[in-house]
Parts: sequence; structure tokens; C-alpha cells
Amino acid sequence: MQAVEQITSPDWLTAPTTSAVLKAVSNAGGDIKIVGGAVRDLILGRPVGDLDMATTLPPDAVMAALEKAAIKAVATGLSHGTVTAIVAGRPYEITTLRADIETDGRHAKVAFTNDWLTDASRRDFTINALYLDADGWLFDPFDGRHDAAAGRIRFIGDAGHRLGEDILRLLRFYRFHAGYGRGAADAAGRAACRAAAAGLRRLSGERLQAELVKLLSAAGAAAVAADMATDEIWPYLGLGGVDTDRLGHLINLERLENSDPVRRLAALCQEPAAAAARLRLSNQQRRRLMAIGDAPPIDPGSTPKALRAALYTLGRQTVIDRLMITQATSPGTTADYQSARQFAAQWAIPELPISGADITALGVAEGAMIGQLLRAVETWWRDHDFQPDHAACHRHLEGLLAANKVR
Repeated sequence: MQAVEQITSPDWLTAPTTSAVLKAVSNAGGDIKIVGGAVRDLILGRPVGDLDMATTLPPDAVMAALEKAAIKAVATGLSHGTVTAIVAGRPYEITTLRADIETDGRHAKVAFTNDWLTDASRRDFTINALYLDADGWLFDPFDGRHDAAAGRIRFIGDAGHRLGEDILRLLRFYRFHAGYGRGAADAAGRAACRAAAAGLRRLSGERLQAELVKLLSAAGAAAVAADMATDEIWPYLGLGGVDTDRLGHLINLERLENSDPVRRLAALCQEPAAAAARLRLSNQQRRRLMAIGDAPPIDPGSTPKALRAALYTLGRQTVIDRLMITQATSPGTTADYQSARQFAAQWAIPELPISGADITALGVAEGAMIGQLLRAVETWWRDHDFQPDHAACHRHLEGLLAANKVR
């Protein structure tokens, strides 16, 4: 595999932590290069995150080389050739060059190799088969740099064959187009995805969630979600009914707001309970998704009193979420929605002025009656628009006790 050009080395490549790892492996006789996303984002001028490396050294030799250089080495995936080096708290995944020997449509049995082209050939897309050595030389066996510049997401080799090796690549195809693509997605890739879509049923909820969250967070999520509907991908994901139009409307609204993958998921999914179960959402994510999707919409023209009651009862996040989903579902006067969201973002949600201690101080014994009285006062306080102070709430409490003769 020949280098195609030398580029100006970025700071992260020459940083002492990165250099220490590269030198440790090269001093042990291994060829080592940065691979994948970091190189792709570098040539596109995007922020670079994790630094993944590929090497000709087998994993046990990588472990030995790191330990010799006094670098912490963690055997994170030895069967697949991956070792993680940790320098000054920063992790670097180092994976031995591999060839796929056998696949089951999701996982592969691999053999280690020292052939860079063989390793590149097993990767998913041309834009991810990019390598950069310590001197800034770029290796690009499948013209990935030009595809990246043009916004083309192209499978390496035959798209159907690559999907047969790992069905997760189907979602990655759409996700990468949402994040890196421009214009229409690759026709051959879409055709292969349509043909292979039934295999998505085999994906675990956790893997599906991870890919879907990234897809929904991408700049081109609305257009790609519509493509997936056209390609009949959504029925195989097990999320229940989807509404890609509503998702598109929400994403347009979020140009003036912070985008949020859970809210976007709520806009997409018409059956929140089914989606939450399939995606194995955390309890917190599930509660939020259900709170957005399983309740009546909030009228942006509601009185300030009604909005305050909703904010107190439902919480700020849920009210803002529901306002945005309502607008995405039934667009109305933009000014009304903006005013309601601004009010929801700024109003300071108060605390009930009295507590259980006020009730016990009046001689009420500990027990269920404490909670019943607190809820009764709270309802009265909310119905009076949160205006009664501690003294007024206390008087109302005394009136409840007198009327019910409870002591």
C-alpha cells in the first residue's frame, strides 16, 4: 500500500502521548498508523475525537512493547486483536491488521495479517479505510479522501457482500450519509440495503440504539430518515410505526434550539413503549420518551397560569419537549410556540411553602394522612397560581384539619 500524499501533521499526531504509543510499537519492529475516523475527520477539517491505530504486530507483541515503554496496556479485545494503550489518562486502541475468515452476518472470526491492503479491504466504507503514519503520510487504497470531499458514502467492494458480513453496516451506511453525505445517497448502496433489510431483526437493542442515536443526531437526519422510509428499512427495526415527516418538522424547529436525540426519537416513533423496549433504553430515557409521547399536547396559546401549572406538574423538560412535538405535529403560529417555550425555559418553578413538619407540628400523627393533607394543600396552592405564601398555606391547612376533625 503506497502513500498518496504527505499532509501537515496535526498537533494530536505529534503530541507526546500519541508519539509515545507510536514509538513504543515501532521500536518493537511494528509498522503502526492512525486509522479510520480520525484521519477522515482530519482531511475534512472536522474535530478529531478518538485516535485508533492499526499495526502489523500481533496483540501479544503490542502488549509487550507497551509494557517495555512503561505504558499501561489493557487487553480490551485480544481475540479480535485489540489492545488499549493508556497514556496520561488518554486511551488509544491499537488493533492488529486482520482478515475475516468467517462471518455470521454480525460477528467475524479473524486471522491476523501484516498486509495493509487486506486489512483495508475488510473495512466498511472508503472514507473509513484511510491511514496516516507518524510522519504525516496518508495512505488511501480506495480513494476515500475524494469520496469524503464529495460527500459520497461508498461501500468497499460489493455492497451486498459487505452487508452479508455484518448487517450493522446497513445502519452505518445511512448514519454516515446523514453525517457526511451530500446529495443523493449512493444508489448501489441503497439497493443493497433494501435487499438486506430483513437481517436487521438480528441486531441487539443496544447496538440498534447506539447507531440510531448517532443517526438522529446528525445534520442530515431528516432526509436520511425519509430515505429509510422509501427504502422500507424502518419496519425491520421493531420500533412500531414511525413518522418521518414529524421528525423532519422537529429538526427544522431545532435549528433555533439545541438538538436532542431522545426528543427526535419521540418525534419519529408513534409507539413509545415499543421503541423503548426494542432499543433497551435506560430507565431515565424511557421515562422521558413516554412522558413526551404518551400525553395530550400542550396548547401554545395556553394562559400563563395554565403553563405554570403544567410546568409544576410535568417539569420543564417535558413541557418544552411536548411544545416542540406539538408544533412539529400540527404547526401553528410560530410566535405562540416560541413565546411558550421561552416562558417555559425561564419561569422559576416554586416549591410548596409548607412541609410535613408543619402538619406534624399541628398534632397530626405520622402516617398516610400527612401525604393526603400535603397533596390537598398543594392542589389548592397550584389552583391559586402558586401565589399563597407559607402563612396562607398554613391557614388553609388548619381549615382542612378543622373541616375533617383530624388531629
